[in-house]
Amino acid sequence: MAERTFRIGGELEVRRLGFGAMRLPTEPRDARAAAVEVARRAVDLGVTLIDTAHLYGGGANEELLAEALHPYPKDLLITTKVGVARTGPGGEWKLDGRPELLREQVGAALRRLRVERIELLQLHRIDPDTPFDDQIGTLRELRDEGLIGRVGLSEVTVGELARARRTVEIASVQNRYNLLDRAYEDVLTACEEAGIAFLPWRPVVAGASGERDEVAAVAAETGATATQVALAWLLGRSPVVLPIPGTASLAHLEENLAAADLVLDAGQRARLDRLAADTPPGPAV
Repeated sequence: MAERTFRIGGELEVRRLGFGAMRLPTEPRDARAAAVEVARRAVDLGVTLIDTAHLYGGGANEELLAEALHPYPKDLLITTKVGVARTGPGGEWKLDGRPELLREQVGAALRRLRVERIELLQLHRIDPDTPFDDQIGTLRELRDEGLIGRVGLSEVTVGELARARRTVEIASVQNRYNLLDRAYEDVLTACEEAGIAFLPWRPVVAGASGERDEVAAVAAETGATATQVALAWLLGRSPVVLPIPGTASLAHLEENLAAADLVLDAGQRARLDRLAADTPPGPAV
């Protein structure tokens, strides 16, 4: 069975199967109450890694997690992301990695999450309109000032990861990756070689009919669901992989987390390994 825990940055020990909070609604009131229940249930079931971002409701998702979980259990890591803002020409969301904006969003996240330090802060995307070194350098400064503990990146190439590591230690990478979409295989390999946590977003995705049939066949053999098979495959893919499936459903939450106990045999893994790995990119999250 795959290792159940991983130390992010060599220090922060978390259970490898985490929770992505993006899908938790913050309104209306009844939906928000249900979302609070899901977040609390995730922690009750042993989740110690929760992912959120400023983009998710302009910080409303961070506030929801604080409402649900503060004061936080000592072993709970809530990581958030900055670098996307409503600064487009018409007030639309756009990548924005200007140092002053990154500092502003970190300050807001500290207040919303009700913490004095964000133990893992990730740059949501590299902004092509802001000098690369300015963005990474600002994250290093925030770390040196004690406002964040560790720096992570999202949706980066091997070259960008290597360049960032020349400025600051990188503790995590959050790229799109799943059983049927392995476009960032080289980034995962680089993370594995460096001991960097790899948090695949969109860890479960539907494929073509033949691919779905193969996953369904393995699910039937194991008595699991196709979603659980996809997550178990990720957990067995590399010890640095920390999937963060998201849901607003208690039933789906329990289904997802049960994947930690699913063991795929060598033959099943080999069949899944052969599935397509070149689906087109999805929307930024």
